[in-house]
Amino acid sequence: MSAGSERNGVQPAKDGSLRILHCLRAPVGGLFRHVRDLSREQARRGHCVGVVCDAAVGDALTEARLRELEPHLRLGLKRTRMSRELGLSDLSAYLAIRRHAASLGIDVIHGHGAKGGAYSRLVARSLKRAGASVASCYTPHGGSLHYHPSTLQGRIYMHLERQLAGATDALIFESAYSANRYAAQVGRPLCAARIIPNGLDADDFAEARPAADAADFLFVGELRRLKGVDVLLTALADVRRARPVRAVIVGGGPDEAAFKAECVQLGLGSAVSFRGAMPVREAFGLGRVLVVPSLAESFPYIVLEAAAAALPLLATDVGGIPEIVAGTDTALLPPQDAVKLALAMLDAINDLEAVQARARRLQEAVARRFTVPAMADGVLDLYAAVSADIPLAAAQ
Repeated sequence: MSAGSERNGVQPAKDGSLRILHCLRAPVGGLFRHVRDLSREQARRGHCVGVVCDAAVGDALTEARLRELEPHLRLGLKRTRMSRELGLSDLSAYLAIRRHAASLGIDVIHGHGAKGGAYSRLVARSLKRAGASVASCYTPHGGSLHYHPSTLQGRIYMHLERQLAGATDALIFESAYSANRYAAQVGRPLCAARIIPNGLDADDFAEARPAADAADFLFVGELRRLKGVDVLLTALADVRRARPVRAVIVGGGPDEAAFKAECVQLGLGSAVSFRGAMPVREAFGLGRVLVVPSLAESFPYIVLEAAAAALPLLATDVGGIPEIVAGTDTALLPPQDAVKLALAMLDAINDLEAVQARARRLQEAVARRFTVPAMADGVLDLYAAVSADIPLAAAQ
C-alpha cells in the first residue's frame, strides 16, 4: 500500500466495470470539460459513472451542457449547494455528498479542483472508516495551487491540502507544471501519482472558420483578473493607434463590470464587444486570432481547443501552456506585459497567412499527443493500479 494511504482494496465487478463518482464544484470551464469527456469515455467503456456538482450555477449554457451529459451517467447527476469560499456551508455539502456516495456503493470517488477534491477525499475517508472499499483520486486542476503560499488564503489551502494528503490514494496532474507546483507547495505526494494530460475528441480538430464580419482578436474565458483581460484591453488600445482593430470577449465572471469600465476609460468604445458565455466552437467564428493573456493556468482547454481548430493563437508562457506547444514554432509571451502583447497582436494581424500556417503546424502536433481515449486510458490504468495495490512512483 502506498505510504500515507488509508485505502482498502477496490473490488471491481466481475466484468471489470467500476462504479465511479466524479465530484466537482462549478460545472464550468475547462475543469468541467475534463470531467464531461472523462465521464463519457468511461461510460462508453462500460463503467457506471455519476457526477456531483454545485446546484447554484444556473446559466443556460451550463444547464444545457449538464442535460447533454446526464444520459451518459448511469449513477446519475447530483446537484447540491457548494460555496466557492470556505465556510460553514461546506459541512452541509459534505454530508449531502457523503450520503449520496454511500447510497451508490461506489468503487472510486474522483475529486476535481480544490473544493471537489476536499469533499471527495473527506467522503472517501468516512466511507472507509465505515467499512467500505473506496479508492480516493484527486485532480487539482490548478485550484488551490493558484494561491501563492505567502498569502493567507495560500497558507490555509496548502495546510488543508497537507491534511488531506493521507486520505488520497492517487493524484492525477494534467501537466508537469501542476505536479511540480504541488510538490513545491504541498509536498512530495504520499500516494500514487501520474501526469495524464487533458485530451480532445476527433470533432475538436475541425478547422475553425472566421465569420465574414469576425473581429481581429478574440478572448474566450472567465472574466477575472487572473485571465489577464485587463492586459489584453491595454494592448488593444495600443494596437489601435496603428490600426483600427476590433476584439470580441466571450465569457462571464466576477470582473466583467470592471473590464467594461476599463474599455470606456481606454477609449475602446465600440471596438470591443462583450458576448457572454457561448459554446467554444461558436465563439471561434467570432475572431481571427485568439488571445490567451492569462497570468496563471494549469493546462487550459481553451489553448488545446484553439490549437485543434487551427485558430491562430497568442498565449502567455504560464502554467502548462509550454507543454502544449512544446516542439512547435508557436512562441509564447510573458504575462502582464501589454507592450509585448500589443507588438505580437500587430504582427499577427499584419501577416495572417503566416500565423495561420503556424496554427496548422500546431494542430498537427496536438493531434498526435492529446486525445480523450489516451486520457481515459491513463486514468483507468491508475484506478486499476490503485485497486491492485501496485506502488507507483510519484509524478516525474
